[in-house]
Amino acid sequence: MTVQRTTLVSLLALLAAGPALADCAIDGSGSVRILSNDFEALRIVDAGAQECASDAVTVTANATTEHKNIQVPALTANPAEYTVAMIANNSIVPLLGDDLIRPLDDLVAQYGQQLQPNQLIKIDGKIMAIAFMANGQHLVMRKDLLDQAGVAAPTSWEEVLTAAQALKDQGILETPLSQPDGGTWDLAAEFVNLYLGTGAEFFEPGTANLAIDNDQGRLALQTMRDMTQFMTPDYATNDTDATAQLYRDGKVAIETNWGSLAATLIDPAQAQPEVAENTVFAAAPTIGGGTIPAAALWWDGFAIAKNISDEDAAASFQAMMHAIRPEVATAKAEAAVWLIQGYQPGPAAVGVVANANGGARPYPMVPWMGTLHEVLGTELADFIKGNEDADKAIADITAAYTAAAQQAGYLQ
Repeated sequence: MTVQRTTLVSLLALLAAGPALADCAIDGSGSVRILSNDFEALRIVDAGAQECASDAVTVTANATTEHKNIQVPALTANPAEYTVAMIANNSIVPLLGDDLIRPLDDLVAQYGQQLQPNQLIKIDGKIMAIAFMANGQHLVMRKDLLDQAGVAAPTSWEEVLTAAQALKDQGILETPLSQPDGGTWDLAAEFVNLYLGTGAEFFEPGTANLAIDNDQGRLALQTMRDMTQFMTPDYATNDTDATAQLYRDGKVAIETNWGSLAATLIDPAQAQPEVAENTVFAAAPTIGGGTIPAAALWWDGFAIAKNISDEDAAASFQAMMHAIRPEVATAKAEAAVWLIQGYQPGPAAVGVVANANGGARPYPMVPWMGTLHEVLGTELADFIKGNEDADKAIADITAAYTAAAQQAGYLQ
């Protein structure tokens, strides 16, 4: 499988405003059934598609954090349970591997005039998905508290730990740092982000053989462990949402979190006023003397199910075109780093744009990366709690990954 993709630096380039689209009017009839993750930007897209409901078109949406577990069996059914799957770099891979989504070239030619070339995700020369937003975890920090401690805004994980020590030693905050270490997916993502920042590869070139048993893998793990001394005692239960809430409540001063949550951290209606007023965003910290942000770059988009009628596919594509029309980028500019015609980055986009401009690496789009991510989420639980050392963690990860990859047919 050859993946043709542009860099997210180009994806994040400012796009010239285009003509506004009229109210949703779908050519034809059909059923639109959307499966998506559950966060603000995707809920906006879901709601936009639902504006297309009419006597001839039904539109339903299921926004759930379990979407990755649901999508393959739901789209394997014939007809598929959903006509639209919201996907990202990683979640598209199993759908491609099982041949569950359809090429979109004809639909793009007929209904996708608003799309930019760099929104077209091509696999082996065919358009298989449409990207509409970029995302990534970036640095979030309280400038007022850093100033109070007399430390400069950190740019590396080593500087983050130094700043956290200063905040703690001076009694400004007992637990100045928070990271999403709770929940298997979030925990795995922390390791993935840090390891990407080292510049090392997860797998031996051209194979599914794991390659994290190295100095870079140990550095990523040690950095994760070093962070915990500055976190709340229940750090191992705090997922992305809980981490963001700790920050909004003023209980921590530094964290990395998703660009899609950034707007909530600077909104005085959702965060404590002193938090919203003094929050600054920056690229994810570097690690180990490296020069690139230690965070995966992501795109979010949608694909259309293969096991549905052409009528439902056309209705679904048109509904999604309405949902990501240029007005969305204008009216909801703070909700995401939109890859939509007319988007002008605002304050909440600073971190993701900085990641891209800093050369952050994309989340790997290989089938066995999903297997590794699942294994990391399970096997790192004991390590992050301090119950085993880095060598034991890497050995456990390697053994579990090898067994799972063999079972999946990736390794002999």
